[in-house]
Amino acid sequence: MEKKLLIFIPHIKGGGVEKNFFLLSNYLTDKINSIFVITVNKEFKNKLNKKIKIISPKSNRWQNSPVYLKYFICIILLIKTLLINRKFLILSFQANWYAIIIAKFFNTKVVSRSNTAPSGWSKNKFKNYLYKFILNLADEITVNSLEFKKLLKKKFNVNSSCVYNPINKQEIIKRSRVRLDFNFFNSRSLKLINIGRCTEQKNQILILEAIKYLKDKVPIKLLIAGRGKEFNNLKNYIHLNNLRKNVKLLNFLPNPYNYIKKSDVFILSSNYEGLPNVLLESQCLKKMILSTNCPTGPKEILLNGRAGIFFKMNNYKDLAHKIEIIYNNKITMKKKGIVGYNNINRFDEKTNLNKYYLVLKKYLF
Repeated sequence: MEKKLLIFIPHIKGGGVEKNFFLLSNYLTDKINSIFVITVNKEFKNKLNKKIKIISPKSNRWQNSPVYLKYFICIILLIKTLLINRKFLILSFQANWYAIIIAKFFNTKVVSRSNTAPSGWSKNKFKNYLYKFILNLADEITVNSLEFKKLLKKKFNVNSSCVYNPINKQEIIKRSRVRLDFNFFNSRSLKLINIGRCTEQKNQILILEAIKYLKDKVPIKLLIAGRGKEFNNLKNYIHLNNLRKNVKLLNFLPNPYNYIKKSDVFILSSNYEGLPNVLLESQCLKKMILSTNCPTGPKEILLNGRAGIFFKMNNYKDLAHKIEIIYNNKITMKKKGIVGYNNINRFDEKTNLNKYYLVLKKYLF
């Protein structure tokens, strides 16, 4: 008998993890008869196939509550669901170790999808011990890069399967062609862009420091688009350092692709990642990419530098130096964007979604 699939994702906020969640969930509706999703953020249900059943609090007041509270509410919902029926396979997208512990308590199979490199969530020896113990309880761990897979094995002695993030190249290209009036980029300046959550992890302040250092040397325009707790800090830095002519700060963009298309260079300044979707999306548009060589993902995506340029983490002068190199060698640098585009099929949507299904299929019957 086929088990029901229960996807655990307490906090949906609109980033790369969520894009993968929507793609995978909708794809699986043609493969699996019964799919349930536990989340607080049911306002996103219009992005899900109508066959998918949402398990959420009745009240909408929790949708903007702190993440820890969303986790707590969804843990309660998970326990209640399993008390009624244990014939589920759990796929956890977030709060993985809570989902794993609860699944094991109810003797239920669980596949955990780990999205972010250990640098972001293993800060001390006690946590490392806990993660090593808990992750090994899961029936299977999936990760989104080969480097990530190696790190889990080395750090926690955890075996995992690697499935790349699924990317729909044609859809990205199509959406990039939507007409856009954005006069800020209408100049002969080097047009730089960064899109992502405004958090310490994404470290956009580093890009602003590089722009401040370079603004009198190189004609530059920078767009940063995203939302998060660091948004106001970025805004204040731009104001205090008189960067308003050089930098535009926008909130979350439902369609970032036409902005990326208008840019020359995408910059990723992160301290850690998993497999950053935004680099793959930029490659679909043949963009030059300038990135930290953070764990994990950029090195794999950029083919160890053949498809982009790396700069040192937390080093704005090195970033500024690399921006100057690109400005003075635009034609040569554009070739790296072509290399990335020519190798994007590794992340093909249908291929990688089917790989996820084959992982889940082992535990569904």
